[in-house]
Amino acid sequence: MTAKRCLGLDTSNYTTSTALFDGADGYQLGRLLDVESGSLGLRQSDALFQHVKRLPELFDRLRSEDRLEGIAAVGASIKPRWVEGSYMPCFLAGETAGRILADTLGVPFFPCAHQQGHIAAVAWGAGRLELLDKPLLAWHLSGGTTELLYVEPDGTGVLPRKIGGTSDISAGQLVDRTGVALGLDFPAGKALDALSREGKPVPGFTVKLNDLTFSLSGMENKVKDMAASGASAADVARFAVATVARTIRRVTDRALEQYPGLPVLCSGGVASNSLLREALSDAVFAPPVCSADNALGVAVLTHRALTMGGTR
Repeated sequence: MTAKRCLGLDTSNYTTSTALFDGADGYQLGRLLDVESGSLGLRQSDALFQHVKRLPELFDRLRSEDRLEGIAAVGASIKPRWVEGSYMPCFLAGETAGRILADTLGVPFFPCAHQQGHIAAVAWGAGRLELLDKPLLAWHLSGGTTELLYVEPDGTGVLPRKIGGTSDISAGQLVDRTGVALGLDFPAGKALDALSREGKPVPGFTVKLNDLTFSLSGMENKVKDMAASGASAADVARFAVATVARTIRRVTDRALEQYPGLPVLCSGGVASNSLLREALSDAVFAPPVCSADNALGVAVLTHRALTMGGTR
């Protein structure tokens, strides 16, 4: 029986991504958007413009590699979260391209949320797709999001519900702002991780918890004060990253008291951080290519919807 190859698209605020999944093998092709050196991000209009330019380039590469033959379904992330009112213009690029392609090929189109794709990508990347069929806890740690989620199966997909996380800036924003303040390019996650390994081991700051919610905005000021007082860049990086890792560990432990026995999955670009992975050694992580923004999870959910009778 011929494997059903499904195409997934994800156009987040910082990555244009395409992926293919046939039930066993996955392939991801993506490209980071261009961010001016010293900048802290992109406006939505700029991100959308870059996605519109990049998608044809990625499709051309997929076609030249003979990867667009036999597409049985197309899926795309159409919004950040699968909740009412969740919206970002940049996802229109992937949704529009996906719907047009599906109509042209005469195959089904299956939408999902960017957050759902993150969870599915990590489950597949870790070799743990069975996690999608039972309740679990999941962290979504990225440049725009730091949320602790209670995730339930939802037909062929997953339905995340926020139960904790930050009340202000995300872990990714703290990482990126720290990196840019230290002269690193945005996004700064990978470079700050490497720099932090050169700093003196520290436990990090003890962030105040309000049940499963916490604030990181004060940490940005502490990092700036450290840098202004003459601390080395490596020590500043280590302090910031160690604080994030320690906080996520503490909140995870508290959540497991309320939801005992559930597996914990970590998704999003910040989940690639080495100190965080050490702090949550008992959690499910995937290779970095499956943790950062990508379309692999979208392709996985599309395949599940196609082969298991999903409707969305």
